[in-house]
Amino acid sequence: MARAIRAEVARDVEELKNRTGMAPRLAAVLVGDDAASQVYVRNKIAACSEVGMRSEEVRLQATTTQEEVMGRIRRLNDDPDVDGILLQLPLPRGLDRSAVILALDPERDVDGLHPLNAGRLLMRLDAPVPCTPAGIIDLLDRTSLPIEGRHAVVVGRSEIVGRPLSILLMQRDATVTVCHSKTADLASFTRQADLLVAAIGHPAFLRGEHIREGAIVIDVGVNRLDDVREAAAIFGDDSPRVRQVRERGYTLVGDVHPREAAGRAAWLTPVPGGVGPLTIACLLRNTLRAARLRRRPVAR
Repeated sequence: MARAIRAEVARDVEELKNRTGMAPRLAAVLVGDDAASQVYVRNKIAACSEVGMRSEEVRLQATTTQEEVMGRIRRLNDDPDVDGILLQLPLPRGLDRSAVILALDPERDVDGLHPLNAGRLLMRLDAPVPCTPAGIIDLLDRTSLPIEGRHAVVVGRSEIVGRPLSILLMQRDATVTVCHSKTADLASFTRQADLLVAAIGHPAFLRGEHIREGAIVIDVGVNRLDDVREAAAIFGDDSPRVRQVRERGYTLVGDVHPREAAGRAAWLTPVPGGVGPLTIACLLRNTLRAARLRRRPVAR
């Protein structure tokens, strides 16, 4: 599905380039040296190249001040050759996340973080949809899995996944329950879910007891696991994932216990290779959208 979206984007990028003489350009802003963020940005830059987009990585040190970060973003806002700006989260401690997001030009905010875009999404107005929630909705639509009338339980309430996804699901007529770290008796809610989305950032946190038989389970989590015994407890002693830890020092696991979920769910997204590629594909689509809006003909 991610490949299909990328192919659609590549076709439309070529059309835009032929019409305007300019391919869309994305600036990815990475502050600090978080290893996972570096991998994510590198993958996004590579994906841009594959669909014919231009891109650049704007790397800032972890010691960069608040004003320096915001100043760099303002310069990108003012650059007529930049169509989309991606702010890679999380930011290092000491930086005001909200203030940095507010510095983004809403028209170039390709992850829908700016309050103006979040508000437009809430009101069902045209806006860039945050990439991971957009990918999840695409996943359900392209698999012809029903949303209307189903009970969706979203575990996690972040501004970039849980909250916007809950809005999108409600707009598609699902009944939505949002759970979080303060939810008492979590399993009593998650076991009711026809559609269960895990976005909490804790490895293999949701177990078989949390999942209703036959549910659709979407695992947003990407957690690094570097302990052989812990990997064996999750994947099994003879799993290739345990060998990965021994050979390269780590493997990845989602927020859902993969073996226990596979025994109960009718549908289950893998980690890695599930929601992640869809997120990047939707980022490309949002960047194309921003470029089209900026480069549309002006009426005379």
